[in-house]
Amino acid sequence: MTAFSLTPDQQAFAAEVRKIGEERLRPLAEAGREGAVNRELIKAMGSFGLLAKLFPGEREAAAVDLCILREALATRSTEAETALALQGLGTYPVLQSGQQEQLEKWVPAVAAGDAVAAFALTEPNAGSDAAALELVAEPDTDGWRLTGEKIWISNAPEADFYTVFARTTPGAGARGVSAFVVPADRAGLSGEHIDLISPHPIGRLVFDGVPVRSGELLGELDRGFGVAMRTLDLFRPSVGAFAVGMAQSALDAALTHAGERIAFGGPLKNQQSVSHKLAEMAMRVEAARLLVYSAASAYDAGETRLAGRAAMAKLFATETAQFVVDSAIQIHGARALQRGHLLEHLYREVRAPRIYEGASEVQLTIIARELYR
Repeated sequence: MTAFSLTPDQQAFAAEVRKIGEERLRPLAEAGREGAVNRELIKAMGSFGLLAKLFPGEREAAAVDLCILREALATRSTEAETALALQGLGTYPVLQSGQQEQLEKWVPAVAAGDAVAAFALTEPNAGSDAAALELVAEPDTDGWRLTGEKIWISNAPEADFYTVFARTTPGAGARGVSAFVVPADRAGLSGEHIDLISPHPIGRLVFDGVPVRSGELLGELDRGFGVAMRTLDLFRPSVGAFAVGMAQSALDAALTHAGERIAFGGPLKNQQSVSHKLAEMAMRVEAARLLVYSAASAYDAGETRLAGRAAMAKLFATETAQFVVDSAIQIHGARALQRGHLLEHLYREVRAPRIYEGASEVQLTIIARELYR
């Protein structure tokens, strides 16, 4: 089992990312339109070399670097963190399984911040049960035609291309799903934005006989479920890193407030109920961080049976972040619920990671299954 600690170089990289996030990216994020793809922000991340860190080598991905990026950015700007993560999530299947033409077309453009990617898996009747996909890929001249609907797709309908998972063999469950890369300007593809309680670029896609060529198949026919799962095995620990970053930001805010706020004749931190809560918050954040980076380092070391460890990291970190943000609000009182307060923002942001890329309950199922594998 892989042990983990950040090297001095990795710690310096994290500090550099936090500095860029604070000074250069957060102003761009705040200037963007809520709920829309922020192309200026994405281009800036490309120019600073952050997006290129998602793709360190051909058909490779460094899970630890991805976690460092996501945690560091999350402590400074959740918008910047999410924009970066979505570029990786939508592009990694192309890097992992794409044909040379698709690799050359999309990966450099994403790394430079010139193209926006999206990962199109979820459907109205197939969320965590990804094997139940209904989007149909019917054989056509030199390829297929896609018909159906995707929903809750981040960056839709504004992305430049979509990694799309569709059913190529009816009734075959996970073994009948194929993956495709679909340019956004393809005839028959349309979509609309969906509003959430925490503004986010997310939407619905409709495929009305959308043509895809044989060269746009990712991996092997009817093996697209594996493409999706390999991508999620990489990104699930990094969702945990995003959650750890939010939790750390909330903990820092609570520590500052409890040290400065005077109540009952002294600072709040002198109240045992507050100090013990802060101690528990700090302990859970550190435990979540170690679990996340342990899973990521195991991925980079090429260890097998990663699904359970990735699920543990994602589950524990996202549940921890919910607890820490909620506790930080309790320590602050009503001021933390004011629109525009850091904790009000985090309270809305922290809820979704417990659902996307596999809900907490699904992570428990994965962990239990892996125990007996």
